[in-house]
Amino acid sequence: MKQVWLLNHYAQEPGGAGGTRHFHLAKHLKAFGWQATVIAASVDHGTGRQRLAEGEAARFETIKGVPFLWVSTPTYAGNGVDRVKNMLAYSSRVLLAGTTSSLPKPHVVVGSSVHLFAAVSGALLARRHRVPFVFEVRDLWPQTLVDLGRLKDTGLITRLLRWLELWLYRRAEKIVVLLPNAVDYIVPLGIAADKVVWIPNGVELNGHGKPSPPDIRKQFTLMYFGAHGQANGLDCVLGAMVELSKRPNLQHVRLRLIGDGPLKSELMTQASQLNLTTVFFEDPVPKTRIRQLASEADAFVVCVKDLPRLYKYGISMNKIFDYLAASRPIIMASGAANDPVQDAGAGFTVKPESSFEMAEAIEKLVKLSPDQRTAMGKAGRAYAEKNHSFSALALKFAEVLEQLGKEVG
Repeated sequence: MKQVWLLNHYAQEPGGAGGTRHFHLAKHLKAFGWQATVIAASVDHGTGRQRLAEGEAARFETIKGVPFLWVSTPTYAGNGVDRVKNMLAYSSRVLLAGTTSSLPKPHVVVGSSVHLFAAVSGALLARRHRVPFVFEVRDLWPQTLVDLGRLKDTGLITRLLRWLELWLYRRAEKIVVLLPNAVDYIVPLGIAADKVVWIPNGVELNGHGKPSPPDIRKQFTLMYFGAHGQANGLDCVLGAMVELSKRPNLQHVRLRLIGDGPLKSELMTQASQLNLTTVFFEDPVPKTRIRQLASEADAFVVCVKDLPRLYKYGISMNKIFDYLAASRPIIMASGAANDPVQDAGAGFTVKPESSFEMAEAIEKLVKLSPDQRTAMGKAGRAYAEKNHSFSALALKFAEVLEQLGKEVG
């Protein structure tokens, strides 16, 4: 069986809370003749949990049939200097000869962003083993940071990251992107369009099963899973709940926010100050619990910030596909170039950062009959099965790997 190394600093095992893209791709790649090893950092990004014992440089383990290599990195909290040190520790230590010496020699190495240093390490490992390098772009760094206001467009750090980004695009034999229009960002940099392959995020449908229709309840439950950060725009949802609290016929609508992130405490304070007694903040949960919790929802909400420069390349958020697979309608606040909710016929999309429009959409959804909402949920599930199952996405990934093998061979 051919070997591929997947370098993803923030890769998550299935029992954790967060994205498990590479676990699921690795699991399904076996069916297409590829054994994937996920190489990730020892510190869990969401919780700060350290997976390794003190003095342990790395640990190899197999989790539900998928090989993981955890590389020792220091703990950190927040997005400050300690997080940068963590990034650099992973990216440098994975290059030490002893770190990967126990692994079978790769036929292809994949370096995945978010941050570029992990991908640079992937490129250098591919060069060391004289095999093709695939650059997987999950976020457009540094453009995302510039659009969020975290970096200056002409700053020194931004210029350095842009240089690294271009080096990676040029070095890669193939570029896998998660955003449907990312090719429009990459090609103007002088990169051939045929190097770019779109393989979006997906969902493990076996884990979701076929959920039953929602129970008829006195309360109408909106639910959100995921990060509570700057890009998630959850203040828009809180504003919508304020608007709903003024409408007598919508006092039974409640919102459950499940997850964590740098703005969670601020959002909790905001909800308290607004006297939002129908908003509940809950701890993050592992992927294995999403199916059960999702069955308690009548609908899901998802927001992004109003960042037209960034979202003109599209979105591919894990939570959207989990929502679709759960057979519940979705209300999305987004101005992105693509709209999986509308494409699926699974709910309503409103302008980003408009609490009033979101409240209007929620009221519209609540007033639908249970049968109408069930039909939306079923349409979303069918769309996920057709377009975003990890088994189908793994086939596309395997086709990329096979093409590279033939070119090199």
